[in-house]
Amino acid sequence: MKRSKYIDHTLLKADATKEMILKLCSEAKEYDFASVCVNPCWIETVKEALAGSDVMTCVVIGFPLGAMTTAAKVFEAKDAVERGADEVDMVINIGKLKDQDDAYVTEEIRAIKEAVGDHTLKVIIEACLLSDEEKVRACRDAEAAGADFVKTSTGFSLHGATIEDVRLMKETVGDRLKVKAAGGVRTAEDMDHMIEVGAERIGTSAGIKLM
Repeated sequence: MKRSKYIDHTLLKADATKEMILKLCSEAKEYDFASVCVNPCWIETVKEALAGSDVMTCVVIGFPLGAMTTAAKVFEAKDAVERGADEVDMVINIGKLKDQDDAYVTEEIRAIKEAVGDHTLKVIIEACLLSDEEKVRACRDAEAAGADFVKTSTGFSLHGATIEDVRLMKETVGDRLKVKAAGGVRTAEDMDHMIEVGAERIGTSAGIKLM
């Protein structure tokens, strides 16, 4: 795969302005990244700015805590794809996972996957808050629910992706799901290491530097 197509060019900060989002899109087109990853209020802006390119529009839902109701997440996901999102990155309910309520976690992911249909669903497990056993369960829940990717991190918690987490997640899902490493991938060397252990997408605000 072309190196640039590993990258989801990302800007999720609360103070992101339209000018910043348009700059992000311009860069994504110039470097031919996989997607631009933004908060849902920017979908129309991004779709218009990316018109004529094959760069996808990726949005986050239930972000960054994952503690919303399932109904709220489903609404957000439906709204996102109806307004033009190509890919959806959702945050699991981390507390429910820690409470051993895997049925809740799985059913919530399944409901969101049903809402987005053929669009790609990436499931953020926020690995920095989980034990290895919990990371494995989260990945299995995502697989059971029909997700397309498992993703390490929001980039808004204790730390982002680690080599160990990406390796463990890939070992858990095999070739059945893809793995996205997000947060803390700052250098080309970091990116190479993530790809070596199984990452097929890199979420980063440092995409240009990685190229």
